[in-house]
Amino acid sequence: MYDYLVVGSGLFGAVFTQQAIKAGKTCLVLEKRDHIGGNIYTHSVEGIEVHKYGAHIFHTSNQAIWNYINQFAEFNHYINSPVAIYHDELYNLPFNMNTFAQMWGVKTPQEAKQKIAEQIADLNIGEPKNLEEQALKLVGKDVYQKLVKEYTEKQWGRPCSELPSFIIKRLPLRFRFDNNYFNDRYQGIPIGGYTQIIEKMLNGATIKLNCDYFDFIKDHPNIAKKTIYTGPIDEFFDYQYGTLEYRSVRFETEVLDCDNYQGNAVVNYTSHDVPYTRVIEHKHFEFGEQPKTVISREYSAEWISQQSEPYYPINNEKNNGLYLKYKALADERKDVIFGGRLGEYKYYDMDKVIEDALNTAKKELKVK
Repeated sequence: MYDYLVVGSGLFGAVFTQQAIKAGKTCLVLEKRDHIGGNIYTHSVEGIEVHKYGAHIFHTSNQAIWNYINQFAEFNHYINSPVAIYHDELYNLPFNMNTFAQMWGVKTPQEAKQKIAEQIADLNIGEPKNLEEQALKLVGKDVYQKLVKEYTEKQWGRPCSELPSFIIKRLPLRFRFDNNYFNDRYQGIPIGGYTQIIEKMLNGATIKLNCDYFDFIKDHPNIAKKTIYTGPIDEFFDYQYGTLEYRSVRFETEVLDCDNYQGNAVVNYTSHDVPYTRVIEHKHFEFGEQPKTVISREYSAEWISQQSEPYYPINNEKNNGLYLKYKALADERKDVIFGGRLGEYKYYDMDKVIEDALNTAKKELKVK
């Protein structure tokens, strides 16, 4: 018997495992994929660390979390500065004075603010009720039409008027010339990729790959004293209240016989006529000089249970209400701890996953 059965080798499961082993506990880690690391898994192609499940840029303002993750890898000084292409126009992201200068030819914050005020004067938006109203109030009609509306509808598969306003609030808005996507003090990419971090975190644990938890537990019901579950919470309870909804992403990755395809790690395509949402050029995360390059086109899609990976929880009123029903069931299970993006039906940045896992481990293991 193990002290802990950890379901999933992503960031939450790996951090908890690392803390448990450090405290002298035994852990069995089950992973349904053929590799560890969950969605932060990276692997080498043509000498380039490829982010198999989409770009993962580490950023945090929490120095304790930054110090913790730096135990496992050295981080470079990568700063995320994406660009957006709308038809034949190119803009800097996030929305800042470079964006407004490219859009309207303005040169000062006052001119940009005046332009936005003019564009929304006749809309009479009070407290925004949805993403469309929130975006219009923040950046005006032009930026909304060219850089928000079609991109967001591709990404979420729903009209902006049906999406919650908080989604757009995560995107920085600045009236200064600053293309840094994140406001956090600490930012970077681990030199050599993320997989090495997970390997070090799981050192000392027993790991089973290609292993489905639900099949495994039928044959080994008493394998551990307690379970750390990071899979979909509705699946754990056999979907008894219905299925939580997600958006999924399909990646089309290819090696190109050139040393530089797009000149930037992240390029968003914001119009409907381009079927993918963005193109990632992986070598730019580590300032690579390899003779070839690797790109991934990202296609957003509706998640279909058992047929695609769940990525982004659709945290609307319906799904949030359904999650609360499952959380009530989870709270009754004193033998199981639910964590991570799928276990808590919540979109988490990596630093917040680590913080939550460390706090969970501290409470569970009663360590200082």
